[in-house]
Amino acid sequence: MPVSGEAAGAGPDEQARTGLPDAGPEAAEAAPRDATVLHSLDGGVSWITLNRPEAMNAVTWDQRERIIALLADASADPGVRAVVLTATGRGFCAGADLRGAPAPARERVPGDVARTIRLGAQRLIAAVLDCEKPVIAAVNGTAAGIGAHLAFACDLVLAADTATFIEVFVRRGLVPDGGGAYLLPRLVGPQRAKELMFFGDALTAADAERLGLVNRTVPGGELEALAEEWAGRLAAGPTRALALTKQLVNASLDGDRATAFAAEAAAQEINMTTRDANEGVASFVERRSPEYRGC
Repeated sequence: MPVSGEAAGAGPDEQARTGLPDAGPEAAEAAPRDATVLHSLDGGVSWITLNRPEAMNAVTWDQRERIIALLADASADPGVRAVVLTATGRGFCAGADLRGAPAPARERVPGDVARTIRLGAQRLIAAVLDCEKPVIAAVNGTAAGIGAHLAFACDLVLAADTATFIEVFVRRGLVPDGGGAYLLPRLVGPQRAKELMFFGDALTAADAERLGLVNRTVPGGELEALAEEWAGRLAAGPTRALALTKQLVNASLDGDRATAFAAEAAAQEINMTTRDANEGVASFVERRSPEYRGC
């Protein structure tokens, strides 16, 4: 279930970061601090749900820290075998909302912006990429700026047919952050990435699927069920093998063939020490379905 359990984080919007309509301070204060990131664990699936629909789920400083913590917990908890990242309302995530961040103690000096990006948006994206469990994005609506990059960092992306993806930075004269210039060329190639980032046009879910940014597009009413189905299949799989596979694929475009082959061999060596790997081989020999336990 995507909308029950623990929660944390809140704060007003900085819609200049998103280019979307300002929800206003009233909207930012509508949700109490303990309700803006919902969390539940169901059948080995950790559901992380952004819950500021009145602000199109523009992510605050507190929410970001909570998501990072939940992803770290998912990596460390053997009871978690897959993660779904989704949101309530019409927006998946309308970008960054920095007005909930701690107030600066002094006037900004050179280096402060780079540090803010490195410790903020980049940490959030890295937390998704580095999570040791497969992460599914269930994109229910608008994903803009860092919201789009949050979805693209996930291992699998499902989208409602009404969802849109917007590289909104150029509309405000900004350079993309949150790993966008790292993620997009690897997903769609440099020319397509430049087109999306240079123009900042809204990309429909259907076009995102055509470009390879989305795995599957479905009617909005079917999104949660499909996310549950895919997450359930992942949660029943060989968790450590999936983690090592994720690690290999994510690193594959950053090195040469020799490095990739060495990493593959090392991953196989590590994986063959797991119970699930031995169960997979035994079930094949015995002609039965494997029963994976995630260890």
